[in-house]
Amino acid sequence: MFDHHIICKDGFRNTVENDRVVGFEFQARLPYYRGLGLSMVEDLIITIDGEAVARENIRFSVRGRTWSLDEMETCYDDRWNFGEKATIIVLREGGLSAGPHRLKLGERLRISYLPFVPTTSFETQIELAA
Repeated sequence: MFDHHIICKDGFRNTVENDRVVGFEFQARLPYYRGLGLSMVEDLIITIDGEAVARENIRFSVRGRTWSLDEMETCYDDRWNFGEKATIIVLREGGLSAGPHRLKLGERLRISYLPFVPTTSFETQIELAA
């Protein structure tokens, strides 16, 4: 339904910690009309320039808190709200080069009233500023 809104064009940049580029990040939204508890986000599937990102290299951040995908599985006291932009961090030594990149994000969400776990994905070309 909202699949073409899940990757936000703003916030795409390399992630710098202690003057070292440790990866890249982008902002994303839920493709669902309601918010969800973080434990209901089953998986985030990311591909950058055709290369799949390993689950253990993905971090999810919202409202100043950051979780690995494994930590989110047992996070019952926080939510990802409808319309809220989360920062998705991909740990990748050296980050990405400036210029255009092909980014694909799949969000696998557990919806309480559905008898299956849907995955919504969207792919776009996005520009990393120099």
